[in-house]
Amino acid sequence: MRLRALALSILTLLAAVASAQVSIGAKKFTESNILAEIARGLLSTKESPVEVKQNLGATIICWQALKQGSISAYPEYTGTITHELLKTEEALTDDQIREKLKPYGVGMAGRLGFNNTYALVMLKSRAQELGISKISDLKSHPELKCGPTLEFLKRKDGWEPMAAKYGLKFDSVRGIEHKLGYTALLGSQIDIKDAYSTDADIQTKGLQVLDDDLGFFPQYKAVFLYRLDLAPDAVAKLEKLTGKIDEPTMIRMNADAEKSKDPKAVAQAFLAKLEGTTAPLPQAGGRPWVGELLSDTLTHLELVGISLGLAILLGLPLGIWASRPGLAGSMILTITGLIQTIPSLALFAILVPIAWLGASAKTAILALFLYSLLPIVRNTATGISGIAPGLRESAAALGLEPAARLRKVELPLALPTILAGIKTAAIINVGTATIAAFIGAGGLGQPIQSGLALSDNDLILRGGIAAAVLALLVQFFFDGLERLLVSRGLRLQSEH
Repeated sequence: MRLRALALSILTLLAAVASAQVSIGAKKFTESNILAEIARGLLSTKESPVEVKQNLGATIICWQALKQGSISAYPEYTGTITHELLKTEEALTDDQIREKLKPYGVGMAGRLGFNNTYALVMLKSRAQELGISKISDLKSHPELKCGPTLEFLKRKDGWEPMAAKYGLKFDSVRGIEHKLGYTALLGSQIDIKDAYSTDADIQTKGLQVLDDDLGFFPQYKAVFLYRLDLAPDAVAKLEKLTGKIDEPTMIRMNADAEKSKDPKAVAQAFLAKLEGTTAPLPQAGGRPWVGELLSDTLTHLELVGISLGLAILLGLPLGIWASRPGLAGSMILTITGLIQTIPSLALFAILVPIAWLGASAKTAILALFLYSLLPIVRNTATGISGIAPGLRESAAALGLEPAARLRKVELPLALPTILAGIKTAAIINVGTATIAAFIGAGGLGQPIQSGLALSDNDLILRGGIAAAVLALLVQFFFDGLERLLVSRGLRLQSEH
């Protein structure tokens, strides 16, 4: 009893510590990462450091993580809050927004001071060539290729209702990631995209903002959303930012961060100025990356190893079951196949709100585990069901019980096919594990997401090349394991 009471006390203490940990979320674009780092600088102390989960996926991921409690606060915009989170078309005051957020256990700090509204942009040269200066001018140009961001494409305050209000119809509209859209715009692969009005790219890339002449886009005043159980002194520190960041300041910080590739240093410089001290502006290319890449690789291996191990433990018995004739086997194969078709962001949106998961490594491991099941289950079922009937009959004639036949005959004969399924799952898992960065779980998706947010091709390549090399090493490992465990005769038979 004493041991049980001690264990319960330890678990309670750990839960209390975990709940007291302040974590700031950030969406996957530069400005959000800067604001999150500013919040970290304000709230962190030597005794209680604050974590930042950068480059989380779409708005729904941050919102669900905040409600669930795996993050304590994150920067958001009033237009997004009213249209996307509260699902209302009403023009709400800040106090009305706060009242509507209370049932979710969420509060809203004061406005930071700048409006980061949506806008449509084109290359200045292309807009001048066609005589386009406002959104309504686009009605005469249905031939233009449009590349709105994936989230903006389906938002209630996004592409489709905007096009309906302006009466726009285009021959080509395809969703594209925010930063990649700028690259496509500069390469003339698209003609129009949405932008945030504080994007540094508008100035640095020679773009023209089209006038919203019908006033479609609402105000997107920057604020911090926070959990109502956040400590009052932490909320008071967030409130100190009210009115302290105007649009020119935010545009300049975005430009500095994309130049230096270091949002944290930009945030520190802003906080130093806010406190009346000085801090050096970040310099381009000054960040150490080898240690970061090694840490990301180790995290990636941890995610892959745990999820793959769990998939093997469950996938093998399910595959054995699926190899037997009957409804149960068909259902197992159908369900594992259906899981494979669920898009990763949709799966995260389903898993993140679950109380014991949230935006964490546990959610990423569970998602990777689910995605790994199909090749293991299917190959196990195929390997066992493909054994020649004569061999089964011979094993039965020798007097082997079903369990012994499975252990001594069926599994050894099916081993090449089973290992091939595990190898396939492992290689797919290494690539798929990059999605863990969408919920702040790290791994080699972290430099890829950071590179996309900061327009840093070196970061993207580091993460991508490291993931590819890791996949090759995994393949070589399982090739060696197959040579070790499978007899040469069975290997040759499986190759033919």
